[in-house]
Amino acid sequence: MIHPDILLKAYRLMCTAGQMAQTYEANRTVCKYVHSTSRGHEAIQLAAAFQLLPCDFISPYYRDESILLGLGFTPYELMLQLLAKAGDPFTGGREYYSHPNYRGADKPGIIHQSSATGMQVIPTTGIAQGIQYLEATQLPNLKKGPCGELPVVICSLGDASITEGEVSEAFQFAILKKLPVIYLVQDNSWGISVSAEEARVMDAYDYAAGFPGMERVRIDGSNFEESYDTMRRVVQYVRQRRTPYLVQAKVPLLGHHTSGVRKEFYRTAEDWEKHLANDPVLRLRQHLIQKGIAEEQLIQIEQEAAATVAEQFQQAAQAPEPDPATVGDFVFVPTPVTVEKGNRSGTSSNNKIVMVDAALFAIREIMEDHPEAILYGQDVGRRLGGVFREAATLAEQFGDHRVFNTAIQEAYIIGSTVGMSAVGLKPIVEVQFADYIYPGFNQLVTEISKSCYLSCGKYPVQTVIRVPIGAYGGGGPYHSGSVETTLLSIKGLKIAYPSNAADMKGLMKAAFLDPNPVVMLEHKGLYWSKVPGTDDAKTTEPSRDYVLPLGKGNIVLHADDRTVKQGESCCVITYGMGVYWAKAAATHFPGQVEIVDLRTLYPLDEKLVYSTVEKHGKCLVLTEEQQYNSFAEALAGRISRHCFRSLDAPVEILGTIYIPAIPMNQHLEQAALPNPEKVKAAISRLLLF
Repeated sequence: MIHPDILLKAYRLMCTAGQMAQTYEANRTVCKYVHSTSRGHEAIQLAAAFQLLPCDFISPYYRDESILLGLGFTPYELMLQLLAKAGDPFTGGREYYSHPNYRGADKPGIIHQSSATGMQVIPTTGIAQGIQYLEATQLPNLKKGPCGELPVVICSLGDASITEGEVSEAFQFAILKKLPVIYLVQDNSWGISVSAEEARVMDAYDYAAGFPGMERVRIDGSNFEESYDTMRRVVQYVRQRRTPYLVQAKVPLLGHHTSGVRKEFYRTAEDWEKHLANDPVLRLRQHLIQKGIAEEQLIQIEQEAAATVAEQFQQAAQAPEPDPATVGDFVFVPTPVTVEKGNRSGTSSNNKIVMVDAALFAIREIMEDHPEAILYGQDVGRRLGGVFREAATLAEQFGDHRVFNTAIQEAYIIGSTVGMSAVGLKPIVEVQFADYIYPGFNQLVTEISKSCYLSCGKYPVQTVIRVPIGAYGGGGPYHSGSVETTLLSIKGLKIAYPSNAADMKGLMKAAFLDPNPVVMLEHKGLYWSKVPGTDDAKTTEPSRDYVLPLGKGNIVLHADDRTVKQGESCCVITYGMGVYWAKAAATHFPGQVEIVDLRTLYPLDEKLVYSTVEKHGKCLVLTEEQQYNSFAEALAGRISRHCFRSLDAPVEILGTIYIPAIPMNQHLEQAALPNPEKVKAAISRLLLF
């Protein structure tokens, strides 16, 4: 039996949600931003919210305002987001209605919520993955309930999102690792204007049958008592058994899809009447009367809800707008690594190490010093240690719970770091080749890059994403690509690109300590210095405490003062393999060439770039990427604008020729890529000016 107080609380909040929907509809000129409401979904949403403790996590989706009311947020707080006001407690006026995030001691945690359908499932499953690790290691980050209850995670989603491939990736990982996550699927039979019959051959319940180990139940989500009893049982089950569960709740859709896509655009009168017959508010009201609750008491609740909503809506409408000066806040949170520290030359030996070992040693030291650090990705585990042996021996030293393989799931590998970071872990993950990062772009763009900005700094994603990159030795079209321009188009990521072992170790340490997401682009042709002319990529190993701040470039070759004064010098701005092409070409122009190794592509050391260009007046921007529409071209444009008065010649750019992929044949590969001879020719043209 459900206590009458719970039933009355549910009815009060249902009435509140209904009044909010009516108020928004009646004030469409005020409620000008697109929004959805929970009408029809109130029963299952409140039933779920009522089960949660502050130690838990929940990821609502864009129709889940009743979940938020059930968690204890006020209509006023939700309305501030609806109207994009400065006081919006979630995103400061930056995000749609019912796109919350929350970090506090009094309510369950809520990571940044995107609008992309189904995309929240991977980050939320990552929360459960992180909680499982905290349980296993007994780290202090693990929060428990007042009676020692272990946390659970609820991921709320619509049934139409089940067709997304990334949902499958999350389900696979959840059942493989037996994670404490509940997938609450609210099925209203519509995906905007697409009916269930048009879009899929099975519903979420039937779909879950294909994932052995996924407990599942199908319920009437418009019946509050059934929903409450089911969610209470399921939450208790997952709290104790620590295994995934799917709840499919059939619900009516009693509002528009959104305020901008209105029901009359696509729904028939017959469909509307069918949904109205299962209005959860009317069903609960009738049930309360049957249980002996006086109608006068229900009327009073309805009137109080209406008055509360009206009052709080007026307050929200009059609340101040955001200060335009804050629009650039919270792209990143501050990093503790701002200056180069430690001994770059090392202290124990003069022996030089290769870049791949520098990365390995850096991660080993990180994991020794930070129990919250974990490493995962394809083939990085015990048997192989990475296809380049860049993780060799780490699983043996730290165990399979800290260094482990994943399936071929780039989206999950990348997106799960959002949830892991949210519970205080610091994941280091690997994408096997740069060409394979594209399946993870949904998560990079939609979740990771926007999390800090749209949560006003509450949920920066602290992760290092390692990406072997570049061409050499006939790697072919799908193992040789360069992707930095594409990554740099994603605002909210930092991109490092070391060219030698010392920089690799220092940047890896800085990337790990940075509370923001960092992509480490690691040229596989430099890993072992097997490419002729790349011996300088080997250096002595820096000391354990060595860190190299992101955004600090380096002059790796200086021109002579004499040639500079005579106007007979030029500079090359480059990174990665370009450093070695430039060094080889510079031997033909003794004292005339200065080479800047950017080391980090974002943030970029613009001060060093501009001062170097102004010093020489002639500049070549050198990249391994295709030249056209590239980062290098964009940088050349910025140099041209900023250094216009100092330039003695147009800024030269050299990159790979304009082709869709790097050919397998090594002769064709070399014809496509820059090389020292091509760089020499470009420098010769510059020095003629």
